[in-house]
Parts: sequence; structure tokens; C-alpha cells
Amino acid sequence: MHHIRQALVRMRLGDADRAIARAGLIGRKKLAALRQLAETLGWLDPASSLPGDDALQARLAESRTPKRASSTVSSLETHRERIAAWFQQGIDGTVIHAALTRDHGYTGSYSSVRRLLAGLRKAVPPDTTVRLDFAPGEAAQVDFGAGPNFIDALTGEIMRTWVFVMTLCFSRHQYIEFVWDQTVATWLGCHRRAFTWFNGVPERVIIDNAKCAITRACVHDPAVQRAYAECAEGYGFRIDPCPPHDPQKKGIVEAGVKYVKRNFLPLREFRDLVDLNAQGQRWVTQTAGVRRHGTTGMPPLERFELERATLRPLPDRHPDLGSWHQVKAHRDCHVQFERAWYSIPFTLVGQTLWLKASPGLVTVHDAQHRQVAAHVRAERPGQRHTTSDHLPPDAQAFFAHDRAWCLTQAKTVGPACVELIEALLGDTIAERLRAAQGVLRLSDKYGRDRLEAACQRALAHAAPQYRVVKEILAGGHDLTPLPGAPATVPKPHGGRFARDAASLFAAASPSKLVH
Repeated sequence: MHHIRQALVRMRLGDADRAIARAGLIGRKKLAALRQLAETLGWLDPASSLPGDDALQARLAESRTPKRASSTVSSLETHRERIAAWFQQGIDGTVIHAALTRDHGYTGSYSSVRRLLAGLRKAVPPDTTVRLDFAPGEAAQVDFGAGPNFIDALTGEIMRTWVFVMTLCFSRHQYIEFVWDQTVATWLGCHRRAFTWFNGVPERVIIDNAKCAITRACVHDPAVQRAYAECAEGYGFRIDPCPPHDPQKKGIVEAGVKYVKRNFLPLREFRDLVDLNAQGQRWVTQTAGVRRHGTTGMPPLERFELERATLRPLPDRHPDLGSWHQVKAHRDCHVQFERAWYSIPFTLVGQTLWLKASPGLVTVHDAQHRQVAAHVRAERPGQRHTTSDHLPPDAQAFFAHDRAWCLTQAKTVGPACVELIEALLGDTIAERLRAAQGVLRLSDKYGRDRLEAACQRALAHAAPQYRVVKEILAGGHDLTPLPGAPATVPKPHGGRFARDAASLFAAASPSKLVH
């Protein structure tokens, strides 16, 4: 009402509307209407006194025409309630315009929809907020933000980076690190290096609901990632996730991420990720840490000197920051992690297991969290780490019976068996390992003496083959002495059920001998 009262005072002094409008109080059209109302009510009489602000405002309100000009009525007035309902649901304006055009016969432009939505937004009462204050060493806030991109010199591929920011809530001192991904291992490693940077641990760490930290976001009962829970237990801090869709609860680090993007990244050049992180750490200590903070009014490094003593000390030994993953035990007695394979006991095939990946070690645990396997972590994709004891017994026997085993077993049978096995294994055309294993297994049925005799007969006929040795033993031809050989006949394997040598010699037919 101050400008209305000033205009009336100048009118009482005889100033024209043009002069009053030139002073910037009211426009000439409104001044004409005000002068007409003032003359009607006698306000321009110098002898009379002007009414108070409340009475003046009431008389001006009565003089206004409540009816709005038809040209200002929105073409969407008939759809206002429908649009208001869609606005409450958070539907985008372009979608609303398309639905009105398609389903409700609206022919107007999108600008009308946009203006109506703007009016609806103004009618919504503004949100209120309360600034949170933190004691020294009470809390730190953590967040990821987008970092600069690099181009691979070999492939030309664009490689994206992320910036990890941890900000102490009291001092606003920061730790920043640029990384390639947001995996659990990266998340845990950044925490370790941040606590080392501060040389202490805050009481709690306020985070959002990133998958590397929270597996199920919830206001009251969030589920913390298992590896992150072990990290919190090892360092002695409490995890404080924000409610879903409420990033204002960690506004300190949100502002810190924006500060990194706006103050550190522009107009700088980086050779690689190592150079980027080196420049980032210098920026924290030489620029961000010594500036006068807009909220605290002090440089973060000065306030950090007050906060340093209140941080919890680092543990004597850093906790194991291995990440946990659910894996399936495949039928080949292996589990897969990061495109590498690790063996597990064959009795667990088909079960869902837990795998803990530490920097140099991979351990596998069953559903009751008992460790069932441990392997050195693979250095590259495609590697297989297998422990023979994890395989089924028949598979263990198969892999144990290699070439060296065959030669060792042949020596326990005799020189002829050794010569035949060496002939099989020395084949340069085909692989004869299974044939050599089969020859040696014949000793289980016929005995070593008969196998040695059968090998002698097979070598005498220049036929060092598994099939030949088996037919000689099956037909009993090994019991017949070779021409020019001693008459000693090997003792049949089978004890009292074996026939005597004479009957066997008589039953042997020359046509059945292998030549």
C-alpha cells in the first residue's frame, strides 16, 4: 500500500499523472483509475485525511472488477481438473499434451499446457527444510559423481570415470578419488584410502542407496551389502543410508561433488587416471582446503585441525575388504567369477554358494557360511584354478593316471610291459594314453605275471596294442611259451580255479594266435 499512498499524496499536491508515472510508482492507466476513485471518495481534498492501509486496501479491492477478460481464459479450462490430477501423478507436460490431443479432442498448442502447469506449480506450497549441524568427528557423507572421460589410445573407445567424494560434515574437509567403476571392490577400497587420508574414522558414514552399499533400499529396514557391513565392523563406524529418493539428507557431500565439477575439472588437462588423482589431491589441500567456506566461514583445513582429535583411530590391521557374491556351482565342479573359474567340492554341484573376492584370494562358502574352497585370485579372465581333491573319485583317478604314472606302473609289471607302454605313449600320430591305462588295468583281472607274458607275446608279433594284449589274456595264449623261450609257464591268475599248463597248451589253437 505504500506506493498507492505515495501516489495519492502527490495527487493531493497537484502533480499530474504523467509526472507520478515517471517517478515509477504506478502506471498511467492505473493512476487514472485511482484518481477517479479518489475524487469520488474525496481523498484528494487536502483538508481531509487519508484512510488507513486496511481501509484503503478494502476500498481498492471493492473497486476492482472480479470478472476476468475472455481473452485471458485458458483454452484448457475445461480440462483443468484432469490436468491437475495428472500433474499430481508427476506426468510430464509433453505426455499430457499428447493425451489431450489424442483422446480428448484438444487442438491447442503445448504452450497452453506449459502455462497451466506453471500455474499449478505456483499453487503448491514450497517445501521447508532444516539445516543439520554435526559435532566434530560425528559423521562423514559419501557420494559418487561423474568424472571426465578418457579416450583409449589403441581402440579409440571412450572410457568413463567417476569421482568418489567423502566429506567430513563438521570441517567440510574432503577426500576425492577418480575411479573407473562403482563396484563393491572399488567402493570399499575408496573407503580404506579415505580413512587413511583423514588418519581417522568418523562415528557414522551417511550414504545414498547405491547397489555397492545397500542391496535393498528401505526407510526403516535397509539391507546392507555384506562386504560393506564387514568393512563398517572392521573400522568401527555405523552405516547411515538416506531414505530412498531423499538426497537432501546428504546435502553436504552433494554440494562437495558440485564444487569438484565446477572448480577443479574445468580448464584442466589430464594425461591419465594417475595424473587426474594426483592433481585432485593437490587441489584439495591447496585450493578447496584453504578457501573460506560459505557455510562455516572458516577454511576446511583449519576446522579439520579441531576435528582431527575426535576421529576414531585406525585399526592396527586393516580389515579384509573382500566383496561377497552369490555364485552357482556348475556341473564341472567349478564356480565362475569375473570370467574366471574356481573349483569346489563335487558334492556341492547345483547349489548356490557364497564367494568372497579379496585382492589376492578367492574363498567359497556354503549356505551355512562355512568355507569349502580357497584359491589364489585369477590374474586375467579365462583362467581356471582346480584342486584335484574337489573332483569326483573317478575324475581324480583319471587325471592321476597320466603318462608318468603309466610308466611307473609298467615298471612294477616287467620289462616287456614297460616296452609296450613306451611304444603306446611314443605314438606320434594318435594319443594312446587311454590304451596304456587300459593295458595296465588288465593286471587287476589277470595278474602282473600273465600281463607281462601277454606283453612279451604282443611285442613278439610286433603288435603293441591294447586289443591284442586283451585277446591274448582272454584266450589264455600268454600261458603258451613262445618258440625259443624257456618252458616256464607263468602261474595263472585265479588260484585253484585255473587249469594246468598242459591242458591250456593243448587247447590253444595256432589260428587264434596274433601275428
